[in-house]
Amino acid sequence: MRLLIFGAAGLTGRELVNQSLARGHVVTAFVRKPEGFGVEHDDLKVVQGDVTDYAAVERAVKDQDAVLCALGSSTPLRRDSTLIEGVRNIVRAMEQASVKRLVYLSFLGVHEGRSQLSSFGKYIVAPLVMRNPAADHEVKESIIKQSKLDWTIVRPPRLTKGRHTGVYRSGEHIEAESMIPRISRADLADFMLQQLTDDTYLRKTPGVMY
Repeated sequence: MRLLIFGAAGLTGRELVNQSLARGHVVTAFVRKPEGFGVEHDDLKVVQGDVTDYAAVERAVKDQDAVLCALGSSTPLRRDSTLIEGVRNIVRAMEQASVKRLVYLSFLGVHEGRSQLSSFGKYIVAPLVMRNPAADHEVKESIIKQSKLDWTIVRPPRLTKGRHTGVYRSGEHIEAESMIPRISRADLADFMLQQLTDDTYLRKTPGVMY
């Protein structure tokens, strides 16, 4: 499968790239600074671009089979309108190119997902500590949900550098079993890639955690 990965230079994005290549996919990594990307493979193409540049996004989307979006804010201290514009560009370009499948990385702290968190997450982390990223994700989720794409919005809690186990829980109604639920970026990437060939969560918003 030909996959385009936005946010490929991030910690989760790199997991998506490496695991996609290991699964035999042909990968295009969309990054702002390709010289520092540091991943090489015969089935990997690194494309330089900014998600706020619609023309660059449009070129990258052309001829792809699916898109994975792992764009993330550099800080939780402020809103980031460039990421919202970027998602809007990705959706528009995909619709124009008739590339239907989108797997988007969101956050379990959005209003619709908070019921799956612990009380600490619901009332402290999501609305206070992570209120800006949560608010941005809510806007981006809305853009995606209003599209004509075959989307899956994946909502994890806190991400860690743990190993790839392949053992985790997922679902729209699972609940946290600890005060601060977690999942490793490696297992998150595993789950996101599974969505490319599984319609269980088509046009749905699953949470994923240990």
